[in-house]
Amino acid sequence: MSAPPEVPSSGIAGCLDPLGSPLPVNRLAAARAPVCRRALTGTAVTAPYGDHMPAMPVVPSRLVRVEDAPDLAALVCRNREFMAPWDPARPEEFFSRDGQIAVIEELLDGHQRGVTLPHVILDSSGNVVGRITGSIVRGALQSCGIGYWVSYDRHGRGLATAAVAHIKRIAFTELELHRLQAETLVHNVASQRVLERNGFERYGLAPQYLNIAGRWQDHMMFQVINPKV
Repeated sequence: MSAPPEVPSSGIAGCLDPLGSPLPVNRLAAARAPVCRRALTGTAVTAPYGDHMPAMPVVPSRLVRVEDAPDLAALVCRNREFMAPWDPARPEEFFSRDGQIAVIEELLDGHQRGVTLPHVILDSSGNVVGRITGSIVRGALQSCGIGYWVSYDRHGRGLATAAVAHIKRIAFTELELHRLQAETLVHNVASQRVLERNGFERYGLAPQYLNIAGRWQDHMMFQVINPKV
């Protein structure tokens, strides 16, 4: 999504997972950060899968922890080649435990200041299988850009769809944001379906929006509006 570097993955990930400096914010409501944490242990999220609802953890995502660094380092290493067509260039340290600790600490700092919503995605056994991150802008915009990725060996299980639904609930009911947005590569149909299952609508095309896999590429733009704000 709109912020620096972490892009999405694959077939079921396709939106930038914000990393780097937090976006500018008006009146970063520090009081809202604890609200996010309360939502982490909330009720199950039901996503529209028809008659074949896959087994889901009670909470499909939770706040990332520094202790997740070894698992995340293993995941990004295992998915390195698979995610290369969907990612920006990564420094070598990104794929190490220490590199993931640095990423997590930066995201948690943003969470304390109310500008990021960084979660890990969980499978039905509670194992970390990916990440989903929101980048929050207050002021007149009241919006959150989301990005996510799931390990290639966990695709097709509805995990990304459930995680997006969970973040949407937190953003709209706990944080009372007006809008969620996401961008995907034009050919990332699987990620677009994840968004559409969660009520996102395409509203535009951004030419040469991000430098992905070594070249500037067009992105489709999606959003969903909070009807109660």
